[in-house]
Amino acid sequence: QVTLVESGGGLVQAGDSLRLSCVASGRTFSRYAMAWFRQAPGKEREFVSAIDWSGGNTYYADSVKGRFTISRVNAQNTVYLQMNSLKPEDTAVYYCAADYQGGGGSNWMWYEIRGQGTQVTVSS
Repeated sequence: QVTLVESGGGLVQAGDSLRLSCVASGRTFSRYAMAWFRQAPGKEREFVSAIDWSGGNTYYADSVKGRFTISRVNAQNTVYLQMNSLKPEDTAVYYCAADYQGGGGSNWMWYEIRGQGTQVTVSS
């Protein structure tokens, strides 16, 4: 069983960058598609980005395309989300999620393992 721990959140100003990390326990990390979701106060959770098991395919929500980059280092059991040109509307709790042998989809329900989240706050 894989468990996930996110880190890297914080308070930044609009235009700044942050890099989120998600470290997975367990020996089968490379078999999981990984994704980032976020939930802002009073809003539904939304898909941000996903990456397949190999890192060869990545997916992004339109709202972050061109600003965010997802990557993974299987040897380190880690997936990253590099966030550039942050906007106040990016403020949310960001969750890492894992989908065993998945392809990297955008549906939260497909990801059977979820982290506890890390807060990202972007001030204007």
